[in-house]
Amino acid sequence: MTNSPGAKRRHLASSPFKPDPEPVIEDFAVGDRVSHDRHGLGRVIAVHASGVTVDFGDQTLHLRSPFPGMSTL
Repeated sequence: MTNSPGAKRRHLASSPFKPDPEPVIEDFAVGDRVSHDRHGLGRVIAVHASGVTVDFGDQTLHLRSPFPGMSTL
């Protein structure tokens, strides 16, 4: 029996191992300057319930939460 890649593993209270930390989801606001690992520097132009829209100059992308590889400058 194998776990699916998206399934979260249960942590038993009697386990000697620490549970995985909860991921911190960064909040972005319209106008924030951001840096993305793949796309470079950009500016947030819209915030949606599912993510943000960022203008990177040569392209505008809708990025979904939890925003891996993106941080506020």
